[in-house]
Amino acid sequence: MPRVPYCPPDLAEPRELIAAIRARRGGMLLNLDRMLLHSPPFASGWNEMLRAVRNDLSLPARQRELAICAVAAVNGADYELHHHSQPFLDAGGTREQLRALSNVSLAAGDSVRFTECERAILRATLEVTLHVRVSDDAFAALRQALDSDRQIVELLGLVATYNMVSRFLVALGIEAE
Repeated sequence: MPRVPYCPPDLAEPRELIAAIRARRGGMLLNLDRMLLHSPPFASGWNEMLRAVRNDLSLPARQRELAICAVAAVNGADYELHHHSQPFLDAGGTREQLRALSNVSLAAGDSVRFTECERAILRATLEVTLHVRVSDDAFAALRQALDSDRQIVELLGLVATYNMVSRFLVALGIEAE
């Protein structure tokens, strides 16, 4: 059960904000949106930021979704993992990789299931999620693995963003639809 009740699924106001969220979500309001809508200013900023993070980055979808799934796994954010497992698979990830994320620390060293680039992403994601900082070794691996400074900034920003998302989801007990 959520710790705060969801706003109703047929909520109509604020009209422009709800229309923008529905447009991003293919017409529906997810439980996350229904929780965020308790604070329209917060929901508005969240919607715009997450729209940009999900749609406007140069980071390839597979790398992006791998990092999101790893954050979700580390933080026990089942809702987040539920909503990002299929996009990870759609982007070329495998079910075996998803299963391996049950232990991100082991996955970050798994050269059978994950490429060198994926392992660098997992290691940096794990360090940021658990310790906030990225070690010099993990940062050097990211620099080798990613194409540009832009992609490094985008990856670390994405990890920070989805740590925010997972902490919000877990703290409020938001359930998957």
